[in-house]
Amino acid sequence: MITKYKSTIFLPKTNFPMRGELPKLEPKILAWWKQIKLDQRILKIHKNSEPFILHDGPPYANGDLHMGHALNKILKDLANRTQHMNGKRIHYVPGWDCHGMPIEWKIEKKYRARGIDKDTVPIINFRQKCREFASKLINIQREKFQRLGITGDWDNYYTTMDFKAEAQIAREIGKLLMNGSLYKGEKPVMWSVVEKTALAESEVEYQDHTSITAHFCFSVIKTNNRKLANTKIVIWTTNPWTIHGNRAIAYGNTIDYVVVMPIAVAKNSLAKIGEKLVVARSLLDKFKNQAKIEATNELAVLKGSDIEGTICAHPLSGCGYEYEVPLIAADFATEDAGTGFVHIAPAHGVDDFILCTENGLEVPQTIANDGVFYDHVPIFAGMNILKDNLKILSIMRDYGGIIAISEIQHPYPYSWRSKTPLIFRNTVQWFISMETNALRNTALKEIDNTLFVPNSSHKRLRKMVENRPDWCISRQRTWGVPIPVFTSKKTGEPLRDQAVIDRITNTFETEGADIWFTKDCFKLLEPEYDPNDYEQVTDVADVWLDSGSTHAFVLESNEPAWADLSSPAHLYLEGSDQHRGWFHSSLLIGCSTRGHAPYKAILTHGFLNDEHGRKMSKSLNNGIDPLQVISKSGADVLRIWVVSCDFTDDLRIGPSILKHSVDHYRRLRNTLRYLLGALNDYSDAEAIEPNDMPELERWVLHRIYEIDLIIRQCTKDFNYHKMFLTIQHFCSVDLSAFYFDVRKDSLYCDTKRSKRRRAMRTIMNILFECLTKWLAPICVFTAEEAWRSRNSGEYDSIHLQEYPIVPVEWQNETLAKKWLKIRAVRRVVTGALELERAEKRIKSSLQAAPIVYMPSSDKAAFDGLSAAEIFITSDVTLSDSLGPITAYRLPEIPDITCEASLLAKGKKCERCWRILPEVVGDEPICVRCQDAIYDLVNTTE
Repeated sequence: MITKYKSTIFLPKTNFPMRGELPKLEPKILAWWKQIKLDQRILKIHKNSEPFILHDGPPYANGDLHMGHALNKILKDLANRTQHMNGKRIHYVPGWDCHGMPIEWKIEKKYRARGIDKDTVPIINFRQKCREFASKLINIQREKFQRLGITGDWDNYYTTMDFKAEAQIAREIGKLLMNGSLYKGEKPVMWSVVEKTALAESEVEYQDHTSITAHFCFSVIKTNNRKLANTKIVIWTTNPWTIHGNRAIAYGNTIDYVVVMPIAVAKNSLAKIGEKLVVARSLLDKFKNQAKIEATNELAVLKGSDIEGTICAHPLSGCGYEYEVPLIAADFATEDAGTGFVHIAPAHGVDDFILCTENGLEVPQTIANDGVFYDHVPIFAGMNILKDNLKILSIMRDYGGIIAISEIQHPYPYSWRSKTPLIFRNTVQWFISMETNALRNTALKEIDNTLFVPNSSHKRLRKMVENRPDWCISRQRTWGVPIPVFTSKKTGEPLRDQAVIDRITNTFETEGADIWFTKDCFKLLEPEYDPNDYEQVTDVADVWLDSGSTHAFVLESNEPAWADLSSPAHLYLEGSDQHRGWFHSSLLIGCSTRGHAPYKAILTHGFLNDEHGRKMSKSLNNGIDPLQVISKSGADVLRIWVVSCDFTDDLRIGPSILKHSVDHYRRLRNTLRYLLGALNDYSDAEAIEPNDMPELERWVLHRIYEIDLIIRQCTKDFNYHKMFLTIQHFCSVDLSAFYFDVRKDSLYCDTKRSKRRRAMRTIMNILFECLTKWLAPICVFTAEEAWRSRNSGEYDSIHLQEYPIVPVEWQNETLAKKWLKIRAVRRVVTGALELERAEKRIKSSLQAAPIVYMPSSDKAAFDGLSAAEIFITSDVTLSDSLGPITAYRLPEIPDITCEASLLAKGKKCERCWRILPEVVGDEPICVRCQDAIYDLVNTTE
């Protein structure tokens, strides 16, 4: 471009920088938000509108933020902000889980590091340390969540350790007690011998574990079937230490069993030649291999139903285990593994417990809470089931009850905190019945009435509730809400009296739950009851009961700050592990105390893996700190990563994936920057009505109408991934690669009074408003920065706006179909021109004058339009005849071809660079450019 014409070109101008410098910019915007109290303004601006309530699932206040926190909170923020932009009233109250093992374990480890036994620390001191630790972490996490751009009521957050919260949790337990759902029972529960407490399924993780397995022989001492006379029933177990607790053997009625006699065994086999053994026929070969039996004689075959009435002796009979072991039919006895017989130890398995109690068999108490056998257990008294496992096995082998020992690697339950293996242990616990008051049926009905995103999670939660046992809510720990119950010394039954419950919970509300452990709470029984007749329950509640009760003290609160909240919430949003956690516990508390779920919809996101698909772990050192990402690239880049993934499935993150997010961000930022530059000095007086606009601008209006529908539907469906992809495609394909490309010549070179340029700038103004509002929930900082560059009032924030109102009149399907054809032709022409440029036959598409061949229906679409302008060439010839076979074509559009080798005739306009015949004389510019300069000069004068 000749220098003297440069000043006449209307190049975009803006102070909106190309580089976002988000790590520097975002804290400044955050400071401004705090200055104008934006979060409070968001609460008030739609105070009379329809509400949208997302209830926050509380994270544990026991550590620094990780990428899972960032994913979860950003998704919640997207839900809130999109609903706000859709005109709803939002009030997001963030919260924290403060009780339970995650925090107690941290404090206990600190005491252990100082050589102090936690049990020697006064309980009130220990609980205070837990409370202080949780408070510290809450403040740290609260600041860092806000750095992610999360809007919320950060001054009025909730915690489960607040006195009013502890009181309400206790009230929920009281409701369960009064309606009969809560009962004291004896059952095998998942137990941690390291943490010395029962664990919920949600506190368990399964790891690959190598177990020593053993086959035991039980001698038949009574039978109604002569085929079983003088035989030994063989069982197999992955927990040989439980043999002390055996009280029965289960068999399957339809299984074919075989009686065999070893006639040859390996040198180191524990099997004896001549003994008669009974196993399932289908499992005989596998058993022989494990027992190192080389050959057997088959003596008899019998059905499981023929075994009824058979009694065995315990393998350790004669050593303190002198009791009969009956064989009992059971559906869970299968031929999947083992021998077809199942060793039944009712203190160490749920199926075992049920089978024995149904048949009147003893459920022994043999193992203390630390995994040590009680003193009354013969042979094994004082031994630890984990530490002395091999010793226990050796003793049992020496007593002759074992016929084979091997190993198996299998998934095994571990505590996700102590990372140690768990056992099933029969203990006295407090349970919520799934059958009393039809809790299971109510919960299943409520699941069916709930919207699930994705829909597949509906089946997952339903199956869990269908199959779950009664909920064990008691924990033998220190840091938690106590189960506020007194039991009768005479009957063992809990005292059910609402007046007593009210006195306890009201005291909790004013003094905190610590008083249960520090004061003489027996006085709360008076005057109606004699304290000497009762015992005080010292167990604390399962932390999932705490979090499952949050709707009761947040959504139904009488706190003035939360007065606009209500239950059920419109949305609960957490990771997929919460089907067995918070979704589950909240459902059961809601259904058991109120008859309905505390939510209308559940959105589930997946777990995080690294970019190679591996689970993030300390051992692999593949975790990513969200704050490091923010310090390098900004929170908006992290937010783009969230929406660029299908978050309903497991997500991947890593340096290369984050680089893609940076690229996505730059393209969006460049789009906003181009719009701002194009709108330099724009005023509403320049705008023209849609009916007066050229077709191309009316096509853009149609696209805006279509995208607005998608954005609003995605808001309704919580589909932020599709929302982002739609916006991204619109910016990169419809705008940057097409509309901006076609119209930049008009923007730069048309006269200011040009109808085409005014129409384009009107569209740019509409696009700016739409894009900033559509992007506001995603790129919260960048949308604010862009919006404030044109709207700089004291309180003028994009986050106080709503989605743009898009008139239905902008819809034009006929025009959309027409421009679909035009763009298809353009793709072919662009491809042909790129080939010419690659072959260095042209430097610019404006040098070309292609011939384009197409069907007449496609050619008709160009009537009244400047095809050269659309193709960005100086000239073009359109033909409805068949193009030569050598013409350029795309495989997917075979009926459109292009010859791009022809050059435009004329001279180059030194202002707009088009090559035109009209460019002649000493002033080498075209007529349009002459008019533009004339208009510019006269306007200036």
